[in-house]
Amino acid sequence: MRISEIFHSIQGEGLLLGVPSVFVRTSGCNLRCRWCDTPYASWQPEGESMEIPAIVSQVKAYDCSHVVLSGGEPMIAAGIHELASALKAEGLHITIETAATMPPDGIACDLASLSPKLANSTPDETLAGAWSQRHESTRLQPEVIRDWLEHYPAQLKFVVSAVEDLPEIENLLAEIGTVTGFTRDRVLLMPEGTDVETLRERGPLLAELCLEHGFRFAPRLQIELFGNTRGT
Repeated sequence: MRISEIFHSIQGEGLLLGVPSVFVRTSGCNLRCRWCDTPYASWQPEGESMEIPAIVSQVKAYDCSHVVLSGGEPMIAAGIHELASALKAEGLHITIETAATMPPDGIACDLASLSPKLANSTPDETLAGAWSQRHESTRLQPEVIRDWLEHYPAQLKFVVSAVEDLPEIENLLAEIGTVTGFTRDRVLLMPEGTDVETLRERGPLLAELCLEHGFRFAPRLQIELFGNTRGT
């Protein structure tokens, strides 16, 4: 399995905000987001090949109960189901951070952190070439999102650039329909941005949208604490 990085940090996003966690970032992605903050795992994938026992051993060395499988897109990584099972056998809480374009297929997971990509994520064709259309045609898979929601505790995390993104979110929620146990307060709006100034500028707008629509505001604590740096 190609691994971009393994590191110990504070969960900076979502329902487990602030929880110490070990992050296992796989390398490779089936999307190319315009504002991607981990290009080394997507646009220009890099990393080393690691066997599952070596990954588990490195995770356990941190003596931490929470592990986050991230990317890139972890659900396209060869051996991801086996890795999740091995980590679960060690008694770890597993969060999977995924764009929800790939079905779960029974993967071991305690929190599905689903981040469907809105139209604001599609890269310009002049920069991305064929990836622009590929991304646009792949980025939203309502039936896959519903599959995750029906089988796992989950959060839906949307990167929002402007108020104009809200109709797309509401349309997607309507298309997914009602799922037992999933409520609007598990829909998180996160400001698009990779620096503190941009996040603070967009934050108040998103807070107002959350108040109006019954969603939850999602800060990016890792940017506040460490900046947009690897290993955080």
